[in-house]
Amino acid sequence: MCLSIIRFWYNGWVEKLYITPKLFFSFYGFEWVKPFGIYTYLLFIFCGLSAFFVAIGYKYRIAIISFFLSFTYIELMDKTTYLNHYYFVSLVSFLMIFLPANATFSVDSFKKGIEYSKIPKWTVDSIKFMLGIVYFYAGLAKLNSDWLFRAQPLKIWLPSKYDLPLIGNNLMQQDWFHFAMSWSGAIYDLCIPFLLLFKRTRIIGFVLVVVFHVFTRILFPIGMFPYIMIVATMIFFEPSFHEKVISFLKEKFNMFRYQVQTKDFFCYKSNFVPTFIGVFIFIQLLFPWRYLLYPGELFWTEEGYRFSWRVMLMEKVGYSNFKIVDGKTKQFFYVDNKDFLTSFQEKQMSFQPDFILEYAHFLGDHFTKDGHQNVQVYVESYVALNGRPSKLYIDPNVDLYKQKESFKHKDWILPFNDEIEIKGL
Repeated sequence: MCLSIIRFWYNGWVEKLYITPKLFFSFYGFEWVKPFGIYTYLLFIFCGLSAFFVAIGYKYRIAIISFFLSFTYIELMDKTTYLNHYYFVSLVSFLMIFLPANATFSVDSFKKGIEYSKIPKWTVDSIKFMLGIVYFYAGLAKLNSDWLFRAQPLKIWLPSKYDLPLIGNNLMQQDWFHFAMSWSGAIYDLCIPFLLLFKRTRIIGFVLVVVFHVFTRILFPIGMFPYIMIVATMIFFEPSFHEKVISFLKEKFNMFRYQVQTKDFFCYKSNFVPTFIGVFIFIQLLFPWRYLLYPGELFWTEEGYRFSWRVMLMEKVGYSNFKIVDGKTKQFFYVDNKDFLTSFQEKQMSFQPDFILEYAHFLGDHFTKDGHQNVQVYVESYVALNGRPSKLYIDPNVDLYKQKESFKHKDWILPFNDEIEIKGL
């Protein structure tokens, strides 16, 4: 994550995503989380340094709390940048606040002169469990008719990779290959936690992890996620493997050779922490199923879609044209979205209902402050889902400026009038 922060800065994304935009889309309940203008760079410096201190095990407890808070704040500043693996990093960094990750081979252990030869098994298993949830739930989410029986959205994405050497103009264009990738992706996600869990199949599982994530990194612009998952899954290996790595590093670099007292066992004084971790994991198991509380097609309404490990299941393209109306005179004019949104924000807003609603309120407030009277905001919105023809998405007769964001079903989203059979998650 330290390298990820450096990469983010180096590519100019801090300015592009968190300083340049005029509007930042908020998560419900976190509207108060906003960038700090030019001082947003300081937040990234703080986050990067915290990640570095976690890595070397210096002031670990303070460092991991600092990283969790700063990284999560960054992700909450604008939901336009939401990605599943950012959410995963926040969850794991929160979990690590309660784990003794500096028990050995750390600056903290060097300064204290103490290393622990053993730690409670559940502290390692909790990380394994989180990784297992990501993979298995991602596999369950793929058990739907679009993914399995229409090979969507891979049938849209793969042919666009025609410039890849050797396979771009042949395999990527083949219908059977699209289905093979869809089915193998679902099987991979469902099976990989169990392959990694058992010693006899662990090497095979890890090889599959490397091959899968390297291949997906070549195909799709998904940033650091493949590297995060490849490195993280190494926690499934036996303690002896990691001990050999540490011994090698100590022998290779003199700076790691230090005398410490080794204690046989590390344990918590009460059951509060393991109980708390158990409750935390139980919540992670339940939370992705909240979509069942909403009517309508999940992929269409996206109510309960985020934070549920549904990875790359949709290709949605939208068009949203906003109309500002005087409620009394009925005079109106249309908004040029480029006056307020970046191209990336406009793309994300065009097919996500909560974005559309928030943007409608932003426009209503803006034009009210600008002197317009009796402001009403309507939208002509069309969305195409997974290769289907574009359909009217939002009820054009609903004044969105009067609608309030909440966890309730958004009844102004028009019905899908099609069916995607959700057999799994």
